[in-house]
Amino acid sequence: MLQLTTLRARLIAATLVGLGTLTANQTLRAEPLADGSRIVIKNFMFQPTTITVRTGDTVVWTNTDGEPHTVVSDSGLFRSGALDTSDTFSFKFDKPGTYRFVCSIHPQMVGTIVVK
Repeated sequence: MLQLTTLRARLIAATLVGLGTLTANQTLRAEPLADGSRIVIKNFMFQPTTITVRTGDTVVWTNTDGEPHTVVSDSGLFRSGALDTSDTFSFKFDKPGTYRFVCSIHPQMVGTIVVK
């Protein structure tokens, strides 16, 4: 067991050295998403219904309803599976344009992503 612990410590140390020097108060985190890159599914609506993001941004949809929902591009570019409560779906937008999406289970739920 001691050898495994030592090996893990060495791997972690090598990773940290490769990333640069960290102080005791620093932590490693993924770059946070801009607030404008999140869409909440709530009360059978996408909120907000329209957002504008930059090319290369990733948009994350989170279902907060008690019913499953999907996120489906009208052009077929992206399609989530059924998202249960607290499930998320994300998609990275690499090209400028206007992208419309719908919940295939509840087609009255629509939204738009504008990528600049």
